[in-house]
Amino acid sequence: MSETLFDDAGAEAHRSHEPLAVRMRPRTLDEVVGQRHLLGEGSPLRRLVEDDAPMALLLWGPPGTGKTTLATVVSRATRRRFVELSAVTSGVKDIRDVGDEARRELGMRGVHTLLFVDEVHRFSKTQQDALLPAVENRWVSFIGATTENPFFSVISPLLSRSLLLTLHAHSDDDIRTVVRRALTDERGLAGRYTLTEEALHHLVRLAGGDARRSLTYLEAAALVAGDRTEITVADVERAADRTAVRYDRSGDQHYDVVSAFIKSMRGSDVDAALHYLARMIEAGEDPRFIARRLVVHASEDVGMADPTALQAAVAAAQAVELVGLPEARINLAQAVIHIALAPKSNAVITAIDRAISDVRAGKLGPVPAHLRDSHYRGAADLGHGAGYRYPHDYPGGVVAQRYLPEGLDGAEYYRPTTHGAERRFGEVLRRIKGVLRGGSH
Repeated sequence: MSETLFDDAGAEAHRSHEPLAVRMRPRTLDEVVGQRHLLGEGSPLRRLVEDDAPMALLLWGPPGTGKTTLATVVSRATRRRFVELSAVTSGVKDIRDVGDEARRELGMRGVHTLLFVDEVHRFSKTQQDALLPAVENRWVSFIGATTENPFFSVISPLLSRSLLLTLHAHSDDDIRTVVRRALTDERGLAGRYTLTEEALHHLVRLAGGDARRSLTYLEAAALVAGDRTEITVADVERAADRTAVRYDRSGDQHYDVVSAFIKSMRGSDVDAALHYLARMIEAGEDPRFIARRLVVHASEDVGMADPTALQAAVAAAQAVELVGLPEARINLAQAVIHIALAPKSNAVITAIDRAISDVRAGKLGPVPAHLRDSHYRGAADLGHGAGYRYPHDYPGGVVAQRYLPEGLDGAEYYRPTTHGAERRFGEVLRRIKGVLRGGSH
């Protein structure tokens, strides 16, 4: 009896020293915040848990989205023996030992084992191969967690045997729910503190969709507050060593900063552009929004003066999707520097807007007969394609013939500047137009 009391007291003391993020880890699927696309009624994951079925899962998502939480909740809900391996410290022998022990437990006691491998993408091919017998023979139910694209980091045999579930970064509302629950729950701060609305907003911004980070900062802010019962934004700033950036993603600050960001790049002030990029990142702006603005700006304000600017912007947008923040800040900064220092031209946007203006004005003459589709029976009888000159049969690959509809003779939409590479494109355009209008080849 005394040993039981001693064990209970020890367990309680251990829990009291656990980080807030660990103490607040959900105990059931219904307590999990966010990821409703995975946890809704009738979803594959919920069905597997409710039916207590063997499973092999790969959980792919950014840090702090609940991968470890889901593994422990599934283990608890299915009453399976929980074994965790770290891909950083575990070797092939550890993996095989877990498989052998799971097989013995299943055969001798009928106890099923759930094996959770954190950062499974760090396992070598040999280590992942070692997992296959236990997974394939269902000696274990397997859950692997990864922040990397499993199609690149997980071997095909393991990937094909696993149900891939993608976790999304928590929304701002999800983070608010997590923080408010931690303030009142007995496992958390148990009502000892309240949080000002400004402090809550700052915590949400700092979290960046990472629930674990929000609880880490909340716990530190409570220590800063000490005997006071109200946690303020100043407490959160001191705890996180991060000044609260005054920035409302749906208010004037959002539009003002984005406007200044674009205008700084357009004005070629690279330092100002990087400043506003940093403000948006620190304020928790969605990096995908920033990347979209760069892609648009690369064509709108640089265009053909430096065609590689668009490539840089698109590459940065892909990097945001592939690696996410904080690493993607480097890719975004590279694109910002490229665009800010590139020669500028708005000839692309003015060209398409002039063309759209003519179309909206009703300048929609018929397509010239020689340009019409001639690949169907009866087209020749209608004269479609007759007289078409195949440019590849002519010197330089350009030949004089009508392309614009009647009524648009002399229409000029693209007017290249003399900036950067566009000067060369302008010279090419002048030579082409000389041929199209009947001049020399």
